[in-house]
Amino acid sequence: QVQLVESGGGLVEPGGSLKLSCAASGSIFNINDMGWYRQAPGIPGKERDLVATISRSGSTNYANSVEGRFTISRDNAKNTVYLQMNSLKPEDTAVYYCNAGTIVVQSQSLTAVNAWGQGTLVTVSS
Repeated sequence: QVQLVESGGGLVEPGGSLKLSCAASGSIFNINDMGWYRQAPGIPGKERDLVATISRSGSTNYANSVEGRFTISRDNAKNTVYLQMNSLKPEDTAVYYCNAGTIVVQSQSLTAVNAWGQGTLVTVSS
């Protein structure tokens, strides 16, 4: 199957920056769209909100709340997606999840798998 491993979360002061990384591994044939979603901690039933997505060709899409502050990028050779976060605000505090629309090799056939990482916590606080 496929595994997504995120890194780069942590504690940062308001106005600071962080860069998240997410590397995909496994029996991957191809990866289409990749993206980042976030879920605010401590709110029961709160769904994950889209932060940014990027297609294999590099087309990007951002949530209004992060437009101009966050930049998503990817390295197709490394099956890795990044999220550069600048001018961070306390309301950006959340668990950030990596997502990838993958095509995996399974039993000599190709299967579509929508994969998620385990999440990495970003806390913006002074």
